[in-house]
Amino acid sequence: MKTRTMKAFTFKRYGKSPELGFEESDYPSHGDEDILVKVYAVGLNPIDNMIPAGTFKPVLHFKLPATLGSDLAGVVVATGSRVTRFKPGDEVYASIFDTGTGSLAEYARVHESHAAIKPKNLDFVQAASLPMVSLTSWQAFTERTSLQAGQKVFIPAGSGGIGSFAIQLAKHLGAKTGTTTSTANVEWVSRLGADEVVDYKKQEFEQVLRDYDVVLGTLRGDAIEKSTQILKPGGKIVSLIGPLDADFARARHLNIVLRLILSLMSRKIVRLTKKRGLHYSFHFVRPDGNQLSHIASLIEAEHIKPVIDRVFPFTKTQEALDWLQQGRAKGKVVVKVQQE
Repeated sequence: MKTRTMKAFTFKRYGKSPELGFEESDYPSHGDEDILVKVYAVGLNPIDNMIPAGTFKPVLHFKLPATLGSDLAGVVVATGSRVTRFKPGDEVYASIFDTGTGSLAEYARVHESHAAIKPKNLDFVQAASLPMVSLTSWQAFTERTSLQAGQKVFIPAGSGGIGSFAIQLAKHLGAKTGTTTSTANVEWVSRLGADEVVDYKKQEFEQVLRDYDVVLGTLRGDAIEKSTQILKPGGKIVSLIGPLDADFARARHLNIVLRLILSLMSRKIVRLTKKRGLHYSFHFVRPDGNQLSHIASLIEAEHIKPVIDRVFPFTKTQEALDWLQQGRAKGKVVVKVQQE
């Protein structure tokens, strides 16, 4: 019997030459608690470029060649014997980040607990833009920092994929928000809900902003260290880009060598934050269908709206990743896999 195949966008190795491209992959099988989803759209995230480069090779494990992509929206076509929340024909959205499989394919296997019914007022492209940025923001604000109404949170790069969502969520939670952006986007991020906007081409944020309670770390380089200058004593930094820390290593059950390496990598920022009476942590988003259901209710109530920069056809996935890599996207970059 001939094995059924599908088109998937994969990488074959880590490093400078990961051999990104399309190949015919096996049609995914699904377990008792999985749903099989016909993928209509995939939201891209910066980590989709970082994974094949090997940035997270010690902590994210793939069987190579591996399919890229974490976010998806599509239609359930089959369900496992123990699935109770979904049925064939349901329109869903999900993150399958850190599950050893990818979403940039015609079909994807999704654990039932990782998916939710997509917001009814969104199409597949809009829904696919949401999972990772919404879950990251939700977990950072409600679990890591317990962000309260009236507190101040700094969300740099406010016009980007994570920034454009996080600003809206923070405002919904009653917090005051500060951000950075280029001159052209100052007014736009203000309309999203940012209370203090620093034009990074004209000013340094650490020279302007004061008395913040929370920093969401989204920028590489020395931005994390600079952000310690704007926090109150007791303030919290939740970094999405590193450095990875010892608590993260323990939570991932990494071996003693990796724990030591990560402790050394994060030593400078941990010492600096402790010296200033602050708390630093690295956050790896986790898939969570229940949280996506709650987020869908916020979307349907129009408290938060998705922001999409560009939509690329599936055949132009490499171009979509290249555009995202430039860091100029205003909102999310989405790949449209199927016609609705």
